Amino acid sequence: MELYNLKHPAERVNFAEAVRRGLGQDQGLFFPTEIPRLNLDDAFWQGDFVHRAQRVLGAWLNDELGEETVNALVRDAFNFPLPLVPVEANQHCLELFHGPTLAFKDFGARFLARTLSLVAQDAPMTILTATSGDTGAAVADAFYGLPNIQVVVLYPDGGISELQEKLFCTLGGNVHTLKVSGSFDDCQGMVKAAFSDAPLKAQFGLTSANSINIARLLAQTVYYFEALAQLPAEQRQQAVFAVPSGNFGNLTAGLLAKAMGAPIRRFVAATNSNDTVPRYLKSGQWQPGPVHATLSNAMDVTSPNNWPRVEALFAHEGWPLAELAGERVSEAETQARLKAMHQVGYLSEPHAAVASEALVRQLEPGEVGVFLGTAHPAKFQGAVEAVLTLTLPLPPALAAVQEKAVLSEALPAEAEALKAMLRARL
Repeated sequence: MELYNLKHPAERVNFAEAVRRGLGQDQGLFFPTEIPRLNLDDAFWQGDFVHRAQRVLGAWLNDELGEETVNALVRDAFNFPLPLVPVEANQHCLELFHGPTLAFKDFGARFLARTLSLVAQDAPMTILTATSGDTGAAVADAFYGLPNIQVVVLYPDGGISELQEKLFCTLGGNVHTLKVSGSFDDCQGMVKAAFSDAPLKAQFGLTSANSINIARLLAQTVYYFEALAQLPAEQRQQAVFAVPSGNFGNLTAGLLAKAMGAPIRRFVAATNSNDTVPRYLKSGQWQPGPVHATLSNAMDVTSPNNWPRVEALFAHEGWPLAELAGERVSEAETQARLKAMHQVGYLSEPHAAVASEALVRQLEPGEVGVFLGTAHPAKFQGAVEAVLTLTLPLPPALAAVQEKAVLSEALPAEAEALKAMLRARL
């Protein structure tokens, strides 16, 4: 597999190098020079999830890593279910929160951890990443206790739910968590600045576990195929996916799946009031604004890192960007959608509610809607209980950390403060 730097196309790397480095020169994103096309035969659709995931990821990686290695990575990483659950007429939720940290990030983080351990060849490495909620827990869980690997996670102080924080800020050991006095965009900026410091990057072996890392994105393509496999065969060509979007890694993965041959009709990029992309799709003007705190806090992002990959994919495939729908969903609309789903017997959470509301607006006659359930409702216990006036029991993974002490270190939103912390703690 060959990838190139979107900012410097002459810079070419293989998959292993892209995984180790995370970003290219000048913080450029790596993008595949070619996208493999799958043979979606009856055996593909009739197999189980692991079989399908091995076919999907093998199309990218078998030539470089070997089929047996890829198959083993997939079996080890994806050992939990992902049901497609009917919610109401022509709407289904793909529940991606049945992994160890109860969020879709488990797919990418677990595959990345196993892949990075394979390609690092025992060299000491530091995983440096920013989170708006769920990435932190998934990355910390996936890398916790691994030899020769340190994990540093930045998150906005007060910008994630208490239970999200407890899942990854109570571990200690090789996991270092930093609560930053700023927004998620500030955290991303600090991470990018660290990667741009060549001596620092070399000293600590910095790499990223955000969706800027290509291994994360490839791992996320598998569940789009799985959603289609769980639909009746005659409905697959009519599937419309609504993706709750913050940093736009999830949407990028879906577009990669479509480019590989997944018969997806179209996508809807669903955002909360941090609506840079929906406004851009309507006006053609890229105008990130200040970050607004919302119930769907993992989507409180105004400068999504993966957007250059989205545009590169549309250009690569010759798709008009106008085919991508963008929907902004307000706080009141998010709450109303949560209540509407609960009234028909489906308990959800704010991020999925944003995507479900986008589907309500976008679905046309004959289409079948799938929205991504990116996190367990209990991860947003306070918000869900307040909106639906109920008591939400905690699953075991959250109950186990509820009373634990948060071990995070406070940090100002300054790149130099992060660099000083790395030099002092690692």
